[in-house]
Amino acid sequence: MNPGAAAKEMNEGRFRPVYAVFGRDRYRMQEFVAFTADKLLGEDGRELGLFKFDTSETPVEAAVEEADAMPFFVSRKLVVVRDETVLAAGGKDGRLQHDVDRLIAYLRKPSETSVLLFVVHSDKLDERRKAVKLLKEMDAVIEFAELDGRDLVRWVVRRAASQGRAIDEATAEALIRRAGANLQTLAAETDKLCLYAGTGGTILREHVESLTAPVLEDDVFALVDALAEGDTGRAVSLYRQLLERKEEPIRIAALIARQFRIMLQVKELSARSWPNQQIAGQLGLHPYAVRLAAEKARSWPEERLAERLREIAELDYRMKTGQIDKELGLELYLLQSGAWRKQPARA
Repeated sequence: MNPGAAAKEMNEGRFRPVYAVFGRDRYRMQEFVAFTADKLLGEDGRELGLFKFDTSETPVEAAVEEADAMPFFVSRKLVVVRDETVLAAGGKDGRLQHDVDRLIAYLRKPSETSVLLFVVHSDKLDERRKAVKLLKEMDAVIEFAELDGRDLVRWVVRRAASQGRAIDEATAEALIRRAGANLQTLAAETDKLCLYAGTGGTILREHVESLTAPVLEDDVFALVDALAEGDTGRAVSLYRQLLERKEEPIRIAALIARQFRIMLQVKELSARSWPNQQIAGQLGLHPYAVRLAAEKARSWPEERLAERLREIAELDYRMKTGQIDKELGLELYLLQSGAWRKQPARA
């Protein structure tokens, strides 16, 4: 089952007796828990109908027993179980012993007056476990993968629309570039812009640029982008703006090296026909960051990326050992790198 299908069922008043949500997108997982509680219990039913457990502190059979018990003063109840032990792949070994057979018995005959919702803090479920196999047979498993590309842009658009504001996709993408792809941060920035735009208002590009503080990684990405275009003047201008903000040259150099390394790795893996989601998993990156890196890497021959990495590694050593002034050394590096289109590649 996917999140959209589960939400559609709940909007229609239909609830599965058990759900197990997992994945890298913890923010949307928590949104799903809140959405389920709202649809099942409403505001008034939460106090008597919502029960929370954590398998790191309480045996799983305690949650099962609560789910199996009749509700009081509400027609149905929601039992939420935070788990990193019972269902998770590579689950943590806790101090508690869990009666998993009790859970399996419940899954085979769940209560009609409860919804048992597992929130598994893991990128994967342990497919070998009988409980996981039963949950999959029940079509109760929902994965929350990180949003990427157009899905991430549409998420911003929908969040603004839910508050009675409008934002076009180009402006939403500019916000993502500026604030990053972390949904918690992105939600806060979107809400701030909605407040500024006012009811029925439109969030404009200038609002994003004036009200949202750029992350350092975004500025470095723009700097590397300028180098790729051979725009040395813009690259140096961006660098000097970072210095005015009191950013440390060694940290800037480290982020430039990281961006070149990501671009090189993405270029190599893309050449093997790896999809962006697989590359993101391999490199431990957000898929959106992989997509942007793949787009920018097209402008760079592989040997040039490797060459820039070697040079900045050497510069980093010279800066840290006092062989060259940090600010001047990095500026000279940018001037040299920006002229890469005019230079022959090293053999």
